[in-house]
Amino acid sequence: MTPSLFGRMRLGYVLVESQRLDAWHRFAAEGLRLHVEPAGDGGLVLRVDDRARRIVVRPGPAEDVVAIGWQLDDAATLDLALQRLRGAGIDVERIGDADAAQRGIAAGWRCRGPKGTPIELFAQDQALLTDAPLAMRASGFLTGAGGLGHMAITTREPEAMERFWREAFDARVSDRIEDRLSGVTMDFTFLRLNERHHSVAIACTRGLRINPMRTSIHHLNLQVASFDDVVNGYRQCRALGYPIASAIGQHPNDKELSFYVQSPSDFEIELGWNPLVVDDAAERTWTPGAYRGISLWGHFPENQTLGLKAGQFARGLLSLTRREARAGGR
Repeated sequence: MTPSLFGRMRLGYVLVESQRLDAWHRFAAEGLRLHVEPAGDGGLVLRVDDRARRIVVRPGPAEDVVAIGWQLDDAATLDLALQRLRGAGIDVERIGDADAAQRGIAAGWRCRGPKGTPIELFAQDQALLTDAPLAMRASGFLTGAGGLGHMAITTREPEAMERFWREAFDARVSDRIEDRLSGVTMDFTFLRLNERHHSVAIACTRGLRINPMRTSIHHLNLQVASFDDVVNGYRQCRALGYPIASAIGQHPNDKELSFYVQSPSDFEIELGWNPLVVDDAAERTWTPGAYRGISLWGHFPENQTLGLKAGQFARGLLSLTRREARAGGR
């Protein structure tokens, strides 16, 4: 039987590049209520557990996520993942020591996924830990077997994106949703790599495929320990003037209660609580669901200005003039 990567892989870290370091410090510490400390290169380190680095904001012009680190259970699992990528004709390269240290790992590998998604891989025992206490306003964050959280990505080629995650890493479809947002019909696919309901969500427009997002991901999800953390985070972000993309609501598929706020680098952060966990017993009988509507209730947009809509429309049209990058950068 061919060995599987399912259940042996999870989101490990995220690297952001930004010139808005002061804004990120305030946003993370006061809005999201995370632990924030300075990094040696003038950037910021955001912590939520015993990992030395979970989210890193380094100085630079991208204003975007520039690396997404995925943790594999051990060296053998990492080797299997690298074999899969190479077998698919995707070049992988070793991360240099300085870059690895910046990410909070001892060693790792990187490649480009579809749409140029910056994918990095490392074994669990290569993650750098710390016993330094957390100084944060939130009561806690849930990571563990499900990883740091999930990411959502918009694409003009959802079939290629889904095929990549399923063939390279044995991702499984949890469910699919269709909805009409801002006059456009959207299709969403939710892929799980472990017990977390989804680690990767794929979004696309139906019919004419456009991509209105400037950033490489739409949002990064973090799971807080209590509903009070969601409420307090929402109230604090709103009071500080950060654009609320979606107010508190609940999704129909994973049942997570959450809100979405725009980060200083434009992609969104979703703070969520109590999503469904797909345990081993359910996994054997799981049937992918199909839903109409991305939310059961709530999640009303609070910053849908005419200027924002016009910018998204313009970027969507511009996306038609260029082809999305394929996995490996080709």
